[in-house]
Amino acid sequence: MKVEGGTFVISGGASGLGRACVEDICRLNGYVAILDINAELASELVKDIGGGKAKFFEANVLETESISAAMKAALAWSKETGKKIRGVITAAGVSAPAKILDRHGNPFSLDDFDFVMNVNVRGTVDLIRQCLPHMANTTPVGEDGERGVVIMVASAAAFDGQPGQVAYSASKGAIVALNLPMTRDLARYGIRVVTIAPSLFNSKMAPMMSDKVRTSLTTAMEFPVRPGHPREFAQLVIQSIENIMLNGVVLRLDGGMRMPGKI
Repeated sequence: MKVEGGTFVISGGASGLGRACVEDICRLNGYVAILDINAELASELVKDIGGGKAKFFEANVLETESISAAMKAALAWSKETGKKIRGVITAAGVSAPAKILDRHGNPFSLDDFDFVMNVNVRGTVDLIRQCLPHMANTTPVGEDGERGVVIMVASAAAFDGQPGQVAYSASKGAIVALNLPMTRDLARYGIRVVTIAPSLFNSKMAPMMSDKVRTSLTTAMEFPVRPGHPREFAQLVIQSIENIMLNGVVLRLDGGMRMPGKI
């Protein structure tokens, strides 16, 4: 499936890894519905891209009604442009680092745990399920009858989470676990599922790390010994859209990194 001529829904598309995906898809003459809560950043991005290839729809992935309203508007825009919805990329995500017991022996906040799980897991599934009917009803393309692609964002923390990442690792591990059954559910519709698990990237979460943590994670990479660039994440997203044999797979994008248990 080609990027050109299709509409792709991207949550968290106003910044970081999601923004890089917006830029690359539009550069290849695709269209992007940006779902985000940051209207200022999203509006700037739409203006920078120009050409009517991107449009912002405010959405909070914690709220089903908010996603529904955004999807309704995005579908209307897709009909106006004549570019059918061909994919969804779930780049919205949060982290709330905390050890399950702090230094005083007190358990972490269950509210914080619920927040991370609800954004990263529930929000991901809710957006996908609301996009799928529109993809499933499109005219198949190519000799294999492909209709669309779902691209989820996990993390290296799903496999080797660090201390303080119980909530985050649990949420990203859930995304990894969702990948295969969702692939099997959607095969009959010609819709593929790919999950990308990045390690340390120069994204919106990076500034939350201390210099010590950032340095430790960087030195744990084999090659290249540096954080990934958002454009490198976007490159893999483009390949996931266009390479029909990528399906039911979790792709680690980590420079050979295995996160250390101690810093």
